[in-house]
Amino acid sequence: MCDKADNHIDVQPEGNLEVSSVSRTRLYRRRWVILLLFSSYSLCNAFQWIQYGIINNIFMKFYQVSSFAVDWLSMVYMLTYIPFIFPVTWLLERKGLRVVALLAASINCAGTWIKVASVQPSLFWVTMLGQFACSCAQVFILGMPSQVASVWFGSDEVSTACAIGVFGNQLGIAIGFLVPPVLVPNVEDMGELAEHISIMFYVTAGVATLIFLLVVFVFQEKPETPPSLAQVALRNMPTGQHSYLAYIARLMCNKPFILLLISYGLNVGSFYAVSTLLNRMIIEHYPGEEVNAGRIGLTLVVAGVVGSLICGVWLDKTKTYKFFMTGYLPLGFEFAVELTYPESEGTSSGLLNCSAQVFGIAFTIIQGKIIDHFSTLAGNIFLCVFLLIGSIMTAFIKSDLRRQKANQETRGNADSSVHPQHGETLPVKEVKM
Repeated sequence: MCDKADNHIDVQPEGNLEVSSVSRTRLYRRRWVILLLFSSYSLCNAFQWIQYGIINNIFMKFYQVSSFAVDWLSMVYMLTYIPFIFPVTWLLERKGLRVVALLAASINCAGTWIKVASVQPSLFWVTMLGQFACSCAQVFILGMPSQVASVWFGSDEVSTACAIGVFGNQLGIAIGFLVPPVLVPNVEDMGELAEHISIMFYVTAGVATLIFLLVVFVFQEKPETPPSLAQVALRNMPTGQHSYLAYIARLMCNKPFILLLISYGLNVGSFYAVSTLLNRMIIEHYPGEEVNAGRIGLTLVVAGVVGSLICGVWLDKTKTYKFFMTGYLPLGFEFAVELTYPESEGTSSGLLNCSAQVFGIAFTIIQGKIIDHFSTLAGNIFLCVFLLIGSIMTAFIKSDLRRQKANQETRGNADSSVHPQHGETLPVKEVKM
């Protein structure tokens, strides 16, 4: 079945391209390969974020450290993101998707091999170093789904593509909940435990290496011809308007975006806290149930994944952004792009993620202390209050869908040129195959 270009003129397949009868926009089949590659290295990185936390008690025993120390193997992902997101976003604007993808995949690969060398009880600092490297790679990953979707996909596909990009990250978290308790059972013999941990680290390193090689040889910067009229407008924008500091200043004056920034941080930060502390909450009441704790985490993520994909498809059809709270990750990215167009997708996504990391660290530490001093129920009530606040704030966001307006206005101009007035002659365009 043929895709449609942004001006609703049918696209006919030709070789590796899907060519429009109007040559201003074009959809490439390669876009799905690019999206799959991005989702793959995002998956690998997200798996490592939670692989320690879901078997917190086992790593406490192996490395002979406190629960809070193991929590930092998760929170380092959040902490690293905050200072590095600004230079990384600047790099994304200046060097583009391919450079950022190469850096993400290579640093993530290096982090996995550092962990392979950390499987001794006295080498907790080495495993923390490897996790730190992986957390640096995450900075290059989290803000990219909306950028990949906008650069490679048509206007009727961007929300679905963004949802699929986020799906890779969420699937990685789901596998991170499910697999570590299976690969690393809670055995008493330290030699056997070290062997189980080593197997998990080697498998992760092998997958990360394969993905890195695929990114090197396959990942492409952008299509030769833009996929949407909004991208045409961005490519034609004078370079003087691409100041990174100007981006930030304009975003900070955008009230709907500020509301989204806070509500997104509250909602996603709560998810980060629950994911990090899930093992502690379950094991406190059901000792020895590490595998079931992982299954509970898997259920949590699968529900979000389903919501993400439904949101993506629904938003491409209806554009009713603020009426969804499930699948908040892709929804937040795409809503931010709509509210801030023609500003950089990477900048708005990066700020959303930065907000989520700040709230995630705060919520993880505070909820952890509440669980230690009061109860798991009290900690969950604490998060519920902030989730309610985030939901209320979302209802007050004005749906100013600027990117959709730009596509409609440009499409209208294109239609007027394609359908001449009475007495006019329509110029013939040569379409490059």
